[in-house]
Amino acid sequence: MPFEFKKLEIPDVVLIKPKIFEDERGFFMETYKKEDFEKAGITGNFIQDNHSKSKYGVLRGLHFQRKPYAQAKIVRCIKGIIYDVAVDLRKKSSYFGKYIGAILSEFNKHLLYIPRGFAHGFVVLSNEAEVVYKVDNIYAPDYESGLIWNDMDINIQWPIDEPVISEKDGKWPTLKELKEREELF
Repeated sequence: MPFEFKKLEIPDVVLIKPKIFEDERGFFMETYKKEDFEKAGITGNFIQDNHSKSKYGVLRGLHFQRKPYAQAKIVRCIKGIIYDVAVDLRKKSSYFGKYIGAILSEFNKHLLYIPRGFAHGFVVLSNEAEVVYKVDNIYAPDYESGLIWNDMDINIQWPIDEPVISEKDGKWPTLKELKEREELF
């Protein structure tokens, strides 16, 4: 199989290690094969690919879309290095409010599968980074939401002290506020 699927501390989040065929000319790898992903329990109809570029220290997130436009994602970093984070927002999950963090880079070529019901974000650790990700639902601006990146109840251990964040990302609510608004899964 061209992939190794590793369930993480929150088992629904999966680190995917593709098999790399490398020689003096360069490398080749498969980044997605529906049949293999489905055998590993990663189902869904991925309908859109997104691509972002950011500079060192930029933190994007923590983003999610509310039902019925929630999105599962398969994330990878094709240039540079990022610390990628998924926070479980599923009220009935035993991992509710917990997070997973993983280094994704052009060097390790790992992917991270994040199911629906999670907030997602990343911070750039290299001079710049390019991130591509597949989603299984359309972007619906009226259903866009987020979780503040530095929520003390979640206590994400970001690997940089002073990230660069957008005005919008600096105003997302805390997990407690999301609970009160009933914006969870």
